[in-house]
Amino acid sequence: MKKIITNIMMKRIIGLLLIIFSFSAQAQDAEKAKALLDKVSAKVKSYKNIQIDFKYSLKNLKENVNQESKGNVTLSGNQYVLNFMGVTKLCDGKKLYSIVPEDEEISISNIGGKEEDNDTPAKMLTFFSKGFKYAWDITQNVKGKKIQYLKLTPISSKDERKQILVGVDVATNQIYKTISVAKNGTEITLTVNSFKTNQTLPKNQFTFAQSKYPKYYINKLD
Repeated sequence: MKKIITNIMMKRIIGLLLIIFSFSAQAQDAEKAKALLDKVSAKVKSYKNIQIDFKYSLKNLKENVNQESKGNVTLSGNQYVLNFMGVTKLCDGKKLYSIVPEDEEISISNIGGKEEDNDTPAKMLTFFSKGFKYAWDITQNVKGKKIQYLKLTPISSKDERKQILVGVDVATNQIYKTISVAKNGTEITLTVNSFKTNQTLPKNQFTFAQSKYPKYYINKLD
């Protein structure tokens, strides 16, 4: 009887140890994932400017939605020029100009402390800094590049995203791909086709010139 009890106790102890080791491994993976993302963030902040050509994909099998598009963005500090889906968004750090050639309309708004003002292209490269649980995921070889994927799970239950996979080029500590999966099944993928840094930019790169759009309707939102 004593032997049976001892065996049961041993199984329980082994089970507890396995759980402890499992949590320890998960914690180490989380720390490793966060450390790699911190390197990515630091690398982004070290550049004077960044130019990215990217591919955008949106899928929802339930809704039979499958969209693809390409875009490009030039970033420097809190200034940027984003060209995407026929619209140009130019931010000079104080104002945001949304230029829509199809409608010949330009919307102008002030950049303030509102939450939506923080939704800039730069967020694509640094959004992971807080608000997530981190986990080490799969590694892929893409055209000779080692891409390490990290799984991010939003901490807030109000977040519409279920999880986000961030693929990092290990050799450069630059983001190669992000795959965001929403709770409603929508999957948005951003793939970086070209990543250039510290380029020589025109002095007026982030300056809005109304004279270029003489026939456009100007809509001042503020």
